[in-house]
Amino acid sequence: MPSLIGVVAFSVFPFFDVLIRSFSNGIGNFQTVVFNGAFRLAVRNTLRFAGIGIPILLLSSFLVALGIYKSKWMRFLKSVYLLPMAVPTAVLVLIWKAFFHKAGLFNQLLAGVGIPSVDWLGSEAAFWVLIISYIWKNLGYTVVLWIAGMMSVPESLMEAARVDGATERQCVLYILLPKLRPAFYTITMLSFLNSFKVFREAYLVAGPYPQKSMYLLQHLFQNWFTNLETEKMAAAAVWLAAFFAACSLVMQKLWEQEDGI
Repeated sequence: MPSLIGVVAFSVFPFFDVLIRSFSNGIGNFQTVVFNGAFRLAVRNTLRFAGIGIPILLLSSFLVALGIYKSKWMRFLKSVYLLPMAVPTAVLVLIWKAFFHKAGLFNQLLAGVGIPSVDWLGSEAAFWVLIISYIWKNLGYTVVLWIAGMMSVPESLMEAARVDGATERQCVLYILLPKLRPAFYTITMLSFLNSFKVFREAYLVAGPYPQKSMYLLQHLFQNWFTNLETEKMAAAAVWLAAFFAACSLVMQKLWEQEDGI
């Protein structure tokens, strides 16, 4: 009951308040948001970021987990991979500035081999800086999640397949991956949620108005909040809530069909 009261007080009631505010001007607020150039840019960049960053993270973390989950050094390696999550955001921002500044380490390395320097934070390269930051920060955590899923697969199934002549590749494709389907769904959703946390680094590195390729929805909401444009924020929040709910339902439906439910 205390938990239920907390959820209702701090989640349900505020959401209904946002819903009411979004319709304060009929559907005018929704039309204003949809035709707002900054909103469309932020949505496009956020979807692009999720569409590129999440698959790279899932694939790279799975390959790393596959390589170490049977290693005798697994405990040590898991601790090493989790270190980026322990780095404070302020320290991480200083690291990125040291690497990606116009006079930073990367440009000095490029100059050393005769390649012109790159304006990492003032050009389209800023988007890839964001991708690198997201993967570096979340790789270790996602590896640990994959390993937890792999450890739950009975080793007897793998051994039986090997006795029948299956190669390691076949064991991974036809035994390990199907058994990891529930874990894959959970890891995908967590990776999607974690993709929104990259805003902290982006904001501290480039400010509220960064290069347009890394202008995300969080930048937009931050700027609207600063300007007290609450009706726009409410309408945009309702749009996004509907979109995320639809995506979640579609993914769940596809998962149920694949599982034969």
